[in-house]
Amino acid sequence: MTATTPAPEPSDPQVSASAKGLGMLASVKVRMTVEVGRTQITIEDLLRLSEGAVVELDRMAGDPLDILVNGTQIATGEVVVVGERFGIRFGDIVDPRTRAESI
Repeated sequence: MTATTPAPEPSDPQVSASAKGLGMLASVKVRMTVEVGRTQITIEDLLRLSEGAVVELDRMAGDPLDILVNGTQIATGEVVVVGERFGIRFGDIVDPRTRAESI
C-alpha cells in the first residue's frame, strides 16, 4: 500500500468477507516489517561500523522485499516513492490459508 492507496477501513466494501468476520480482532494493531535482506556479522565487525559503512546483504539489488506481520511473511513487495516518502507496493500475497497455518 502507498499513500495514494490507503489501507481499507473495516467498514469499506473492499474488505473481504473473511476479514469482516473477524469482528473485534479487526481493530487489533500488528507490527508490519519490510525486510530488505539479512546478513551475519561478528560483534567485532558490528562495533567497527561507522557512518558511511556498507554491509552486504543476502539479496541482489532489485529483488522483491519481504513484508512481514508479527514476524510472519504475508507478501513480497517493492519500494516506491510517494512524494517525499517511501512506500511499499504489494506484489505476491501469501495465500490466507498458508498464512493462518504458519501462525
